[in-house]
Amino acid sequence: MNYSRVADPGNTSVRVVPAEARDLAAAAQLLVDFNREYNDPAPDPAWLADHLSTLIAGGDTSVLLLGDPAVAVAVLRFRTSTWSASSEAYLAEFYVIPPLRGRGIGSQFLAAILDHARERGATYMDLTTTEEDRAARRVYEKHGFDCHEGKGQGPVSLYYELDLE
Repeated sequence: MNYSRVADPGNTSVRVVPAEARDLAAAAQLLVDFNREYNDPAPDPAWLADHLSTLIAGGDTSVLLLGDPAVAVAVLRFRTSTWSASSEAYLAEFYVIPPLRGRGIGSQFLAAILDHARERGATYMDLTTTEEDRAARRVYEKHGFDCHEGKGQGPVSLYYELDLE
């Protein structure tokens, strides 16, 4: 992505994207850039924008953008807890463009994401990251996330995945 039009880092307004918004194209492009940055497969941005619209319309997904033009994106998926009637949120995607990392913008955006999840009734949030992504881990831990079962002194939690196709 060409970052020559990056928004002023002081412009850090967060907005929740409605299902029909023009902002879905920006969200999709940021998500594609995220995958490409890590050499992961990425769908066509137009397809992804349509797919995000479908997810949002289904009611269990929120897409949030930071800045105008957008410089960060988050995708939250909501579900009902197994152990109570409370809602839980999964931070499925969280991306800040490279030139703005290390400036506290990700931390500020994560605080807004947590507020949004609470506003939607979530009482718990989970996410995954890699052991090597120390910068992301610092941001998450600053906001109270813990990678130990039961927090604190519990065993380290692990995330497993399997393609079913």
